Amino acid sequence: MSGTVAVLGGGAWGTALACVARRAGRPVRIWVRNAQAAEAIAAGSNPGRLPGVALERGIAASTDLAEVLSGADFALLAVPAQVLRSVAEAAAPVLPDGLPVAICAKGIERGTLKRMSEVLAEALPAARACVFSGPTFAAEVARGLPTAITLAAADQDAAARIQAGVGSGTLRAYLSDDPVGAELGGAIKNVIALAAGIATGRGLGENARAALVSRGLAEMVRLSVAEGGRAETLMGLAGAGDLILTAMSETSRNTSFGIAVGEGRRIGDVLTARRAVTEGYWSAQAVAALAARAGVDMPITQTVNAILDQKLDVDAAIAQLMERPTASEFRS
Repeated sequence: MSGTVAVLGGGAWGTALACVARRAGRPVRIWVRNAQAAEAIAAGSNPGRLPGVALERGIAASTDLAEVLSGADFALLAVPAQVLRSVAEAAAPVLPDGLPVAICAKGIERGTLKRMSEVLAEALPAARACVFSGPTFAAEVARGLPTAITLAAADQDAAARIQAGVGSGTLRAYLSDDPVGAELGGAIKNVIALAAGIATGRGLGENARAALVSRGLAEMVRLSVAEGGRAETLMGLAGAGDLILTAMSETSRNTSFGIAVGEGRRIGDVLTARRAVTEGYWSAQAVAALAARAGVDMPITQTVNAILDQKLDVDAAIAQLMERPTASEFRS
């Protein structure tokens, strides 16, 4: 039997990826923070993160990082973006040198403005970093519904090992050598999805949502290219594909959060009521700051950040966007 897959993170996405690896015939161990969650996953469910979803049998769960990583063929790092650094630092003493590690979080680290691969390079320099990005609702992946995803890395040998380890009849991983574009696409689309949700919650109609998604994709391309990514990457699964899924579905964490804000609910109350992490909320400030540092115009991102910082109310923000000077659609 092929080598063990280590999954770090027992949230919805980490649990879904553990199911994928088991479905591909791999032994799987998953690290979670508390013993109760470990017991539930080992017994075939994760009611706190994937309610109603029956997990693949045979997933071993533990609160011990060393136990989970011991003898692993590769690792999937599926923790929220803003805690990725701390988990990677905790794993550093027990991670085998040269182990391929796929980053499964989508975000920009607040404060440092670093992409997740840059964070990993600092916290876990022995790892061979890869990036998962693309249109993936965790519950559908866990149930075995058809899914396609981008697996991006400068180290294509490491990516190919992970591709072989998770590929099955229900998940298809496409290789890319543009991790910058894949990472930024995954991070920025969450912010654009918040904007789409706000428009929906405010009752602005489908035309407005389509416009925000289209112009948001242009913002994703501009910043990614400025940071060294390729525009074509943003036209694929890690860009347009992920944005379409996230921004056009009201079950998306980011879109549903935006809807609540658009309906006039207090941001703090919406956050408190949620168990799952809304990555767009935590990344908006960092994406806006990264754009400012790069000199890239991103009015939708900047407007969302101003709303979340409570510097603009929703109606004033919408008016501000609509009153911007008109320009060529395809400016450089």
